[in-house]
Amino acid sequence: MIWGIVFWVSVFMILHTYLLFPLILKILASSKKQNDILFSREDELPFISVIMAVHNEEKVIIEKVRSIFSTDYPEEQFELLIGSDASTDKTNEIMNIYSSDNPGLHFFAFGQRRGKGEVINELRNKARGEILVLSDANVMFSENTLFELAKHFKNKDIGLVGSNLLNSNKDKTGISIQESSFISRELRLKYYEGKIWGTMMGAFGGCYAVRYELYSQVPEGYTVDDFYITMKVLEKKKKSIQENNAICYEDVQNQIKEEFRRKIRISSGNFQNLRSFGYMLWPPFTGLAFCFLSHKILRWLVPFFLLLALISNAFIYEKNLVYTVTIFGQLALLLLPFIDLLIRKIGLHIVLLRFITHFYSMNLALLIGFIKFLTGRKTNVWQPTSRVEGKQ
Repeated sequence: MIWGIVFWVSVFMILHTYLLFPLILKILASSKKQNDILFSREDELPFISVIMAVHNEEKVIIEKVRSIFSTDYPEEQFELLIGSDASTDKTNEIMNIYSSDNPGLHFFAFGQRRGKGEVINELRNKARGEILVLSDANVMFSENTLFELAKHFKNKDIGLVGSNLLNSNKDKTGISIQESSFISRELRLKYYEGKIWGTMMGAFGGCYAVRYELYSQVPEGYTVDDFYITMKVLEKKKKSIQENNAICYEDVQNQIKEEFRRKIRISSGNFQNLRSFGYMLWPPFTGLAFCFLSHKILRWLVPFFLLLALISNAFIYEKNLVYTVTIFGQLALLLLPFIDLLIRKIGLHIVLLRFITHFYSMNLALLIGFIKFLTGRKTNVWQPTSRVEGKQ
C-alpha cells in the first residue's frame, strides 16, 4: 500500500510541475492584463545603468557593446559599466581602447577572480542610474530592448522586469533545439506568472532590469544571482514581470557537456536559494507561494521523484498490469539516452530522442548539484560557457 502511494504521489508531482501548472497558468492568464502604467517615448525617461560582469569575452564583447549603443534609448539617459573578472584573454585590452573613445562606457578591470556576484555588486555601487539593467556579454540587444524594459517603471509597484530571449544557431547535432525549447517554455511561464500575480519566478540573467534601490547585494558564494535578486524584490512586496517586447538574442548552448556543467552549478545555487527563501512558501495559497512551489521547488525535486517512482514501482510491479507496464516503461526511457549516445557516434540525430536525453541529463545535473550543495563543495567560480565569435 505504502509503495503505491509513494509511486502515485511522485508521478503526480512530476506531472504537476511539467504539465498541470503550465496549463493552470495559461487559463488564469487569459483573463488578466499586463501592467499598463507605462512611460511613453515622449516622457522624461529614467536614467539607466547597464551592468555587465565579464570573463574572457573577447569573441563577443565588441558586438555586445555595439548592440547596447545601437538601441533607440536616448544616449544621454544611460551608461554602460563593464567589470572584467580577471580576464586573461584580450577582453581588457579591447575594452580599454573602446572605453577611451566613449564617455558613456566605464570599464573596470579586476585583477583577482571574485565571481560574477561580487563584480555586479561592485558595479552597482558605482552606478548612477535609477534603473539597473543587468546583462551577459553573449546576449545581444535589439533596438528597443532598453525602452521596453524601462517603460514599466512608471508603475511604482513594479520592481523588476525580465526580457524576452530569442535563441539562434539551433543545430540537431547537439542539444540546442532542446535547450531553446526549454528556454521558450520557461519564458512563457514567467510571462504568465508576472501577468497574473506579478510574481515572475526569477528573471533570466542574460538581461533584466531592476530598480536601483531594490537591488540586493548578492551574498558571497551565491551562484544564481538573478534568482536571488528577483526573490529579494518579491520579498519587499514589489512585482516582477516579463516584457515580451524587450527582445534580446542569444546563441543557445549546443554542447551537452558544457550545458551539463552549467546546470550543475545552477542546481547548487537553486538549493542555496531554497534555503534562503523557503519561508516565502508561507502563507500558503498565495500566488507567490504557488509559483515558487510549482514552478521552482517541485522542478528542483524532480530527480528525487523520478528515483522514488522507479524504486516504489519495483516493489509493486507484480501487483497488477498497470504497475508492470509502468516499470518497463520507466526502464525503457532510462535506456533511451544511452541509445541516443550510441547512434550519435555514427552521425544519426533523432530530435525526439534527444529531448529525452536532455530531460534526464538535466535532472542528473540537478541531483549532482544538490549533492555539491549538501557537501559544501564550492561551485561559485564563474566560468562562462563557450562563445560563438561575434562580428567585430
